Amino acid sequence: QVQLVESGGGLVQPGGSLRLSCAASGSIFSSDVMGWYRQPAGKPRELVAQEGDSTWYESSVKGRFTISRDNAKNEVSLQMSNLKPEDTAVYFCNVWRSLHGGTNINYWGQGTQVTVSS
Repeated sequence: QVQLVESGGGLVQPGGSLRLSCAASGSIFSSDVMGWYRQPAGKPRELVAQEGDSTWYESSVKGRFTISRDNAKNEVSLQMSNLKPEDTAVYFCNVWRSLHGGTNINYWGQGTQVTVSS
């Protein structure tokens, strides 16, 4: 079982920066994919960035967000720069794990609010 706890959200002005962190308890395997999703109010959850065999970013955050993973500490972080009002959302940490037999499991954090507003 994996439990994820996010921190670092808050209110920031446009153009500002925030760093989100996610601490995982339980075993995290190098084969797990760790990532960040966000869900704006009234909209579906969307993948923002993930790190597994490769690193992927949603197009609107490329060049502004950086995901980093520390396997030794079981942590994943998201450095967000040049924030825009449209980045406002609840951000969720995620671990995707492939299981035997072709199945997989997702673990989720509780979410942290990021608000970009002047």
